[in-house]
Amino acid sequence: MKSLRLARPQWQDKALRILFTGAASTSILIVILIFLFLFKEALPFTFDPGIDKLFQGRWNPTSFKQEMFGIWPLLTSSLLVTFIATVISVPVGVVSAVYISEVAKPAEREFFKPFIELLAGIPSVVIGFFGIMVLGPLIKKIFYLDSGLNALTGALLLALMAAPTIISISEDAIRSVPRSYKEASLATGATKLQTIWRVTVPSSLSGIIAAVMLGMGRVIGETMTVLMVTGNSLQLTLNPLNPVRTMTATIAAEMGEAVQGDSHYQALFLIGIVLLLITFGLNMIAQRALKKFGARQ
Repeated sequence: MKSLRLARPQWQDKALRILFTGAASTSILIVILIFLFLFKEALPFTFDPGIDKLFQGRWNPTSFKQEMFGIWPLLTSSLLVTFIATVISVPVGVVSAVYISEVAKPAEREFFKPFIELLAGIPSVVIGFFGIMVLGPLIKKIFYLDSGLNALTGALLLALMAAPTIISISEDAIRSVPRSYKEASLATGATKLQTIWRVTVPSSLSGIIAAVMLGMGRVIGETMTVLMVTGNSLQLTLNPLNPVRTMTATIAAEMGEAVQGDSHYQALFLIGIVLLLITFGLNMIAQRALKKFGARQ
């Protein structure tokens, strides 16, 4: 009887280990299957009309004269919008997280937290309507433009969408710093502000980096908002006041019109592969930054 009682927990441990391993492996399998599906649909494009067609400077896949599949306008537009949104959302998100976790009183914290969570839950189409009706006309008036639907408008809205993610995760990381670190800093004569920026924030940097990467992933993968407010102009530009069209907006706008199996259809899948590669690149950069920071620690 004793042997059976001892053996039962061992079987339970093995079963749980198999269950958790299977759950973790499922996510890897899903990513692999997504890659295989994308490559299966996009591979014929590399032979006809050829992968070199992607590096042209114009995207016009439905032309009756000459089809153009250059993704440079789409790629630069996505990077431009993502860069501006990141530059805005990261400082705002980190400073807000520091204030809520380290400076704000409990009553203030209880007041701000629901609004941040509510902002994170607003549908992107609603934010897009806000951009069309409020932010777009405001940008048009401030910069004396013909239209307020441009890269800057899209970037501001994407920064608004990414900020709650950055704030929430950064706040959790900052609050997880041991209290002894702060007390030791204050005991040596450091002010509260010096303790925050020289002890608390560096100690929680790994969590803040993770928050920033998740925010950037939200920005670069957003579809509906950029489709509504960036102007959908297929031009190669780095001017944030010009209308642009991102890669995600192109896929959403044209996939329903593309004939399955033709070059246009295959090119859209190649754009999806480029988006995945960019996402993996950002994750690799984050992992290296975390390792570098861990080595310094």
